[in-house]
Amino acid sequence: MRHVLIIAGGSGTRLWPLSRQGEPKQLLDLIDGLSLLRMSYERVRGLVSDDNILVCTGADYADVVASQLPELPRGNILGEPVGRDSLNAVAWPAALIADKDPDAVIATVTADHIIRPVADFRTALDRAFSLAEQESDAMVTFGVVPTEPNTGYGYLHRGLRLPGGQGACEVLEFAEKPSPELARRYLDSGEYWWNSGMFVWRAATLLDVLAELRPTTRAAIDELVADPARLAEIYPRLEKISVDFAVMEPVSRGRADARVVAVPLDIQWYDVGSFETLAPHLPDDRHGNHVRGLTVSLDADGNLLINQRPNAVLAVAGLHRMAVVTTDRATLVVPLADSQRVKALVAEVAAQVGGEFA
Repeated sequence: MRHVLIIAGGSGTRLWPLSRQGEPKQLLDLIDGLSLLRMSYERVRGLVSDDNILVCTGADYADVVASQLPELPRGNILGEPVGRDSLNAVAWPAALIADKDPDAVIATVTADHIIRPVADFRTALDRAFSLAEQESDAMVTFGVVPTEPNTGYGYLHRGLRLPGGQGACEVLEFAEKPSPELARRYLDSGEYWWNSGMFVWRAATLLDVLAELRPTTRAAIDELVADPARLAEIYPRLEKISVDFAVMEPVSRGRADARVVAVPLDIQWYDVGSFETLAPHLPDDRHGNHVRGLTVSLDADGNLLINQRPNAVLAVAGLHRMAVVTTDRATLVVPLADSQRVKALVAEVAAQVGGEFA
């Protein structure tokens, strides 16, 4: 049986002050009146039954997630009592699914991507499902065909094509976010894809690999499935680590009885992790600025201007390639090229003026 897991945790601090504690970016109506979470659900809707779509999010956000996805059974929304990084966000749901459906194949997608065209993504997802169903040892990821030497993404080093795999390849290694020079070499080589952070695998395969590589985590997850009432006790003790570091990278190096393969995504793919990546998806004001809310600009272009104050105007002059975001709690001004630094700035805000503003 095919299942889909939507990962909707995290706070999205790089989109502060739009996203803040209690209001993570994936739940905000950012694009065309839709949240990133709702867009993620719409991409997979109909590929599997709604009964087979789970969402893993923070416990504090579970009610909001339920209101945004009323099609899903309430029990399919899993609330983490604390964030323990992506390994546990995929392992816990996989174990729950496997307990009911030992032959389950799970597609793990995230709620912070913009993907177009959706039809092409759905075709690639079906291909990945089929691959995981046919090859029990395959841990399938999606490699986005790069269009530029982007330094904000991790990369996949491709190996041989799989026979009959419709472009799918072995993955030789996972590469961290590179320097500009190294990113250019990756692009020019034609051997690297962007790491999308999405996966398809048999639930049993993931759990078996966990038993090999992270036996303590596997044992704790098994305890949790056997006794769900102990969630608040067990979950905070889980090792905080990403699924890439804990599973995918060591498997690609031959350290477990499985293998990593990648299906290509030759589509428009955006990881909305900063204002620089968000900007192109907002309306243009005819002066080359991407805007939302009541804004006025003079001799300004290439900016991101967001005004969430209903009884105020945001006006700028002589600005170029800047992000200016104002809400009822805070105002941010930062060069778009430096928008990755917003996360560090939020920490400074919390330290200097208090966490209620962060």
